[in-house]
Amino acid sequence: MNYRHSYHAGNFADVLKHVVLTRVITYLKRKPQAFRLIDTHAGAGRYDLSGTEAGKTGEWRDGIGRIWDVAAPDDVAQLIAPYLEVVRAVNGDDALRFYPGSPLIAQFLMRPSDRLIANELHDEDAGLLRAEFTRVRQAKVMAMDGYTAVKALLPPPERRGIVLIDPPFEEADEFERIVGALRDGLRRFAHGVFIIWYPVKNEAAVERFVASTQGLGSAPVLDVRLAVGKPFAGLGLTETGVMLFNPPYGLAQELKCILPWLVAHLSEDDGAHFEIRELGAAG
Repeated sequence: MNYRHSYHAGNFADVLKHVVLTRVITYLKRKPQAFRLIDTHAGAGRYDLSGTEAGKTGEWRDGIGRIWDVAAPDDVAQLIAPYLEVVRAVNGDDALRFYPGSPLIAQFLMRPSDRLIANELHDEDAGLLRAEFTRVRQAKVMAMDGYTAVKALLPPPERRGIVLIDPPFEEADEFERIVGALRDGLRRFAHGVFIIWYPVKNEAAVERFVASTQGLGSAPVLDVRLAVGKPFAGLGLTETGVMLFNPPYGLAQELKCILPWLVAHLSEDDGAHFEIRELGAAG
């Protein structure tokens, strides 16, 4: 694959995805039983925002760069605190140089009893990921096809957990592959929390994807979207989505608190908006 997340690390799509992820982890930690997080397309783990790839796009400047040191209202600040604490922890001083990917965010927030499976097929990123987690006993790094990982790694021994599917969207059939993975995953792990990130580049294609996920099981579904501006040819990604199966109770209300603040700080023009759809059971 040619896709490298280092070009896009810390952009507005990462902000949405990782805020959602930290809220789900926080919810699972409310119970003492251990859980497992399976990250199917884990990336490199940590990204240098001053590096060549991030420097070429500068996408992080209009994402995490806009919010990481901005005071938020108390209710928003409390909800996004776990996310921003990880960002600050990987930097260690007042300068924003590094951005944590989803496996590093998860590892930082998880308890010693919880387990992380970080899967990445790209050779170079897999090597960086292994180096990142060499001495982390609760984490295991694997290198298989991300969709195969869903079938191979479920159900988890803990019977509680999160499956994060964050594919590169390089292939024309990416949405179809996600649906197939969800079908397998929900069959094996019906009560697990599945988090799927997706770009919104073709509204009709996205709506077909959402429709095709209905009927996969009995899990309730939450679909969350964030747009930072109007779609414009050649502008790049301006809208992103996160779909959750078995979302934690209360997550929709939390996001209704967080997302207006994100729209206000990440917007590029008057096309910025958010949408939260509670789709009910998938069956």
